[in-house]
Amino acid sequence: MSARLTAAAAATIFTIGLTAAPAAATQDVRLLGETIVPRGLVFEGTTVGGLSGIDRDPRTGDYVFISDDRSSLQPARFYTAKIDVNARGLGAVRFTGTHPLLQPDGTTYPKDAVDPEEIRVDPWTGRYTWTQEGGRAPAPLDPSIRIASKTGQFAGELPLPKNLHVTATTGPRANLALEGLTYAAAGALVVTSVEAPLLQDGPVPTPTSGALSRITVQTRTGQVLAQYAYPVEPIFTQPVPPTAAADNGISAIVAADPLDPTRFLVVERSFATGVGNKIRIFEASTRGATNVYDKDLAKAKPMRKKLIADLSRFKLSTVDNIEGITWGPGLPRGERSLLLVSDDNFSATQVTQIVALAVRYPQ
Repeated sequence: MSARLTAAAAATIFTIGLTAAPAAATQDVRLLGETIVPRGLVFEGTTVGGLSGIDRDPRTGDYVFISDDRSSLQPARFYTAKIDVNARGLGAVRFTGTHPLLQPDGTTYPKDAVDPEEIRVDPWTGRYTWTQEGGRAPAPLDPSIRIASKTGQFAGELPLPKNLHVTATTGPRANLALEGLTYAAAGALVVTSVEAPLLQDGPVPTPTSGALSRITVQTRTGQVLAQYAYPVEPIFTQPVPPTAAADNGISAIVAADPLDPTRFLVVERSFATGVGNKIRIFEASTRGATNVYDKDLAKAKPMRKKLIADLSRFKLSTVDNIEGITWGPGLPRGERSLLLVSDDNFSATQVTQIVALAVRYPQ
């Protein structure tokens, strides 16, 4: 997903200290720190960038990132890493490995044949589940939910809900498809989100009105159990000039608690030309919401949500294009660490930013 904020990149990795929780948040949240990965970092012959998803492996405590390089610079790939985070702050990111994502025939994806966006460690198998957005031009390409081994070999694919297939008049908008993925109910459920309304679901957000996106709940084998309407906020401001590009949508989701099938943290990433990014994290619940699979959203009762954090309230060097979220290790005194990553789009005006928050979050 392309975005977003013009910002100077750091020449070296650094860390920012603690800050107070945002006054508007509905939970106690504080900044642990920020680390910027050097622009153009080369690791094992690949360019580190486009990091659009992050997850923590509960077995090892290590992390995995997915790059949204569409096999333009190097083959579509993921990275493994170690990240030091504790109650006192956030340390450096140390990359430990990288592997290309492979097609069923064992080859790498050709240029523009795939658009990786999100990655999760399967809590049952340790393999990786990842999404890609597909596209509409030059030819229709459905999004997908795929499974890879720890070294990138193709290991399966979940069936796609029928309303997420790309047709001329229905399905996801270009570059606004499967940005979010998480496991829920202790790994029994796979939950995905599309960034913006499907073509059949109405217009995208504007500075004066929000929109309804869809969150899909499937079994591990891909059976669709439900879809829910998620209310996306209006774009936070008018772009400059007013006719320039601006948007808001879901860029990532994660289960609020690994055992709870109903509560999720949702990252809304908004951008306005001439202004920059606004990143907000909401808790959203499916309890009481209408199952809208195969239904019009117009009369649906959407998911309820409440604000957890607004990154503009923290003393960050910049608020960039956050596209990934994962829970980190537990912290003392009832806090949990929450890590975010930004996608720099391989742009000289953006950064690869790791942000760590401490969240006092009731179970």
